[in-house]
Parts: sequence; structure tokens; C-alpha cells
Amino acid sequence: MKNIYTLLLASVLFSSCGSDKKSSVEAIIATNDLEKIRQKHTELEASAHVIATQLKEVEDAIKALNPQSKIPLITTFKANEAPFKHYVELQGNVSTNQNIVIYPEFSGVLTSVYVKEGQQVKKGQILAKIDDGGLSQQLAQLKIQASLAQTTYERQDRLWQQKIGSEMQYLQAKANYEAQTQAVNQLEQQIGKTQVRAPFSGTIDDVITDQGSVVAPGQTPLIRIVNLDDMYIESDVPESYVSSIVKGKDVQVYFPVLEKKIKTKVRQSGNYINPANRTFKVEIALPSKDESILPNLTARLKINDYTSEKAILIPQSIISENAEGQQYVYTITDKDGKTAKAHRTIIQTGKTQGDFIEILSGIENGQEIIDEGARTVKEGQDVKILEIK
Repeated sequence: MKNIYTLLLASVLFSSCGSDKKSSVEAIIATNDLEKIRQKHTELEASAHVIATQLKEVEDAIKALNPQSKIPLITTFKANEAPFKHYVELQGNVSTNQNIVIYPEFSGVLTSVYVKEGQQVKKGQILAKIDDGGLSQQLAQLKIQASLAQTTYERQDRLWQQKIGSEMQYLQAKANYEAQTQAVNQLEQQIGKTQVRAPFSGTIDDVITDQGSVVAPGQTPLIRIVNLDDMYIESDVPESYVSSIVKGKDVQVYFPVLEKKIKTKVRQSGNYINPANRTFKVEIALPSKDESILPNLTARLKINDYTSEKAILIPQSIISENAEGQQYVYTITDKDGKTAKAHRTIIQTGKTQGDFIEILSGIENGQEIIDEGARTVKEGQDVKILEIK
């Protein structure tokens, strides 16, 4: 206390002499004498150092006499149980099983194209025609021969039923008739390949080859046909999620190009791990009536892989780690009004979501945790609570 009184007296004397010192400083500056001005500068620096030292001593004395001034100021929040869903973020592409390019089954000139882009077609509808190269004329001749063979066989059959003629004549007539019938069927099938038909109902997306072009089986693409009624998103998922991402899981889908969001589910989860990249495939269902969603469109996926109905989440920023690698936070105990004690609590953490992390053990529902100031307090230290979040 004696030092404090001395310092206060010095402060009063310094204040009373302030005007004289100011006048003295102004007088010295007015002399324009560089040596005197430098000397005064040195004196003032020394005085400032003494005052700063004295001020520090006064502040230390105040802290020693007032323990409350050393208590850290903190804020806290209560840990409350709430439903928690964790999502895995992946990328996928829109696909459909009915999106194919039709190739010809017959070589020749593409004589006719009966459809145009954007046209709706039915399964089995004729889309284009290839010149058959004279097979139609051959078929007409074969049908005449088959008709004659049928007549001969029927007559020979009636005679044979009456035991007229030989069995060999009957068998030869029958064999000739069956051979002619089979030849007609084979040629009809061959001619049928000159007609390009829709394999399923859908939309003509692209007419690739123009009328009049020479086409060859398996080499010349003719028409692309697409059915958008059964589209889905396909994505590769790391094998670590093989037991958590299964059929029926919730999915949030975002299409960046369309700026569109939808909610759907996993409709199929693969049973095969690709050894090249250690992933398995999943299919995500899509609404069939949304015409803005097209095949090969890129989608961002958030797939729910973990759900807890009673989870405690805390900010990751307040978690620290000790030398043994254990994670901990500071909770409060012995709370009395706005004061309490800080307690280091060892915790086990689970999955993260944004800036928050799930607490698996160490924290109970309703327990009060130190938020602001968590990095500055120590075990057992008294703290003052500023705010309850």
C-alpha cells in the first residue's frame, strides 16, 4: 500500500507540473538549438519509461488485492440430444438402360428413313428401310414353289390314306413341302432385317445416317433412340461404405447445370467391388416425368450413411488433444451463479457434419460446455460465465 500511495503522489506532482513542462518544451523548441532539443528528447523518453514501469506496478497491485480480476471470462452452451443424419458426398451421372444406337442387320443402301429427331415411336415401329437387293423377287418365286409343293403333298397324303401309291412317294412329297416352307421362312427373316424397327418405345434422339447412304451390319450407326421413363443416377461408392449405403437410403441430389434439387432414395446397391478402384456401384431413383433431366447429366449426391435419433453435436473448434492423443473439452462444475470451475472432460468423437462433430461418450445430455475461452482455461480454474447459449 505504501508503494501505491507513493505512485499516486508522483502522478499528482506530474500533473501539476505538466503545464510548466509543456512551456519548457515549447521554449526549448523555440530556441532552434538542436543540441538542447535532443537533450530534452532524451529526458522525456526516460520519464516515459519510468511512468510505464510505475503503471505496471499499480496494475499488478490491483490484481493482487482483487482476485476477481484474474478469473477468465467464458461463454458456455448446453449439450442437447437431437436427431443427426450424416451424409456422404459423391458425384454421379444420369443413366438409362434404354438409350441405344441402332445398327443395321443387313448390308445395302438406306432407301428410306421414316422418322425425324424428337419423334415419339412405339416398340416394333418401322424406322427405316434398306434395299433388299432383289430378295423380294426371290421370295415370290419360292412362295410359288412352296405352294406347288403343298398341293403335291396334300394330294399324295390323300392317296396314301387310301393305300394308293408307294410310301416313298408320300415321304418325298412331304419332305419337299417342308423344305420349301422352311426356305420361304428363312428368306422372309432375311428380308425382315431390311426393315429397321424400334426395339422399345421412346424418342428419336438423333438420325445419324442420311437416306441414300450405304450401310453395313455392326459398322454404320443409324438412329439413336432414348426412353426417359426409367432413368437413374449411377455413382461409384468407396468400399468402406458397403455396409452403410444400401437400398432405401435417403439421397439429396443437386444438378448444378439445372440448379435443381430433389430428394430420392437408393434403389439398388451393387454386390461387386471393383478391384481397380475399390468401389461399388449404386443406382439412385429419379422421377420419370421430369423432362429437364437428361442422360449423362452430372449430379452431386449426398447419401445418408448414418443416422442417430439422439446425438450430441459440438463445434470441432473447442476440442483439444493431450499428449496421449486423447480428445477433450472443458465443462463446468461447482456452478454458483455466474462463477464455476473448469473441468477437463475426455471425450470420444464420431462422424462430422460441417463444423460440428458427434460425441459418442464423455458428455451427457444437458451438460454445460465451455465455448468461448475454451483454449485459455485450465483444469480446476475458476471461471466467470458471461453468457449462456
